Parts: sequence; C-alpha cells; structure tokens
Amino acid sequence: MTASSLSAMPVSVLSNSGFRISRDYVIVAVPVAVVAAAGGFLLSHYLNKRGCKKSLVNTCVNKDSPKVVHSFDMEDIGTKAVYCRCWKSKKFPYCDGAHTKHNEETGDNVGPLIIKKRDA
Repeated sequence: MTASSLSAMPVSVLSNSGFRISRDYVIVAVPVAVVAAAGGFLLSHYLNKRGCKKSLVNTCVNKDSPKVVHSFDMEDIGTKAVYCRCWKSKKFPYCDGAHTKHNEETGDNVGPLIIKKRDA
C-alpha cells in the first residue's frame, strides 16, 4: 500500500455501528458546516434588525393625517387621566388596556401614561 492509497481509505467514525467516512469528506464537510452555520446566524440577525426598522407603531389611528397630535388642558383632565402609548387602544388617545394583549403577543413592556393631580 502506498501513502496515497492510505489517505483514501475510510476512517471509522462510529466503529461499533459500521458507519465509515473518509478523511477527505471530513476535511471538506466541517468547514462547509461552520460557514453555513455562521452564515445562517448572521442572516437571521440581519433580517431581524431589518424587520424592526420598518414596522409601524401606529397601525390604525388617523392614518389620513400626516401627524397624529393630541393636546389637553390640565384644567380639563380632572383628577386623573390615562393615555395610551401602545397605539392599540380602541379609545385612543385614552388607554383601554390594549397594551396587555400587545405585550403578551410581542414581548414588549409598554404601559399607559398616567397624569394625575397631586393631593393638596
């Protein structure tokens, strides 16, 4: 046997099972697997970051307006007002608790803005 014929002979990887694989195959397969895993990891991070930048916060409130703005006078608030910050409330700009469902679905932690007068 020559040196070249020895390198082409199969190397037992799992000798008890009878599964045999050549060294040449391992030399090619391991770097390909590492590059594929690294590429998949980088691609998933790229797609996740890309998707976050394009998502809308306001999906349904006054979409025909170029900017949604609400203004309130402190005198009109009374003792307490609770305002939506998740943009999911059916009573927007007031909070109806829709942030709870939003947080469960997205893993977010948004809550309402609460404005109240101090006790005198």
